[in-house]
Amino acid sequence: MPHETTGAAVVLMDRPTGEAAALFEALFEAHHDEIHRYVASRLSRTLADDLAAETFLVAFRTRGRYSGPDEHRRAWLFGIATNLIRRHRRDEIRRYRALGRAGGLAAVDDGDPAATDGVVDRVVAHGVQRALAEALGALKPADRDVLLLVAVADLSYAEVGAALGVPPGTVGSRLTRARKSVRSALGAEPSIHQRGED
Repeated sequence: MPHETTGAAVVLMDRPTGEAAALFEALFEAHHDEIHRYVASRLSRTLADDLAAETFLVAFRTRGRYSGPDEHRRAWLFGIATNLIRRHRRDEIRRYRALGRAGGLAAVDDGDPAATDGVVDRVVAHGVQRALAEALGALKPADRDVLLLVAVADLSYAEVGAALGVPPGTVGSRLTRARKSVRSALGAEPSIHQRGED
């Protein structure tokens, strides 16, 4: 499972540098792909290659300063990635706006022959993707960070709080605000599950 690290990786921070390098490899193997997907969803695949690698470089260099609980190591990595993304914030906003104008977050046709039969579904999906890209581009950066850490990285409120250095209540407030903005932009009604959270 990508969300768990091996026991060896969990004790990484307390080891001498030589041993830490070997243990860090386990942490890298456990989380690199999901960090890469998260960065790619926010910026681009090209930048994701560099920023995912830089995330782990920063984590390795600052491993001695990490003092959080073991269960937040994954969130710590997403926090580093989010901070690196902040440096590229203008690129991220330009990407969402361009995707909104161009029509979507990803190609609607995924190569599945059965998908070619659903022309109406593809047209609807195209419109939703465009509106979603525009809505994401219009969000406040802090709200967008929280929304995407929950939606893309699948972090809990506590993990998002640990990643961003904010209390879980702040995470909840930002997520509620982001969801309302996106729903409004999409003209969507909240689901029963979302109504209970907002």
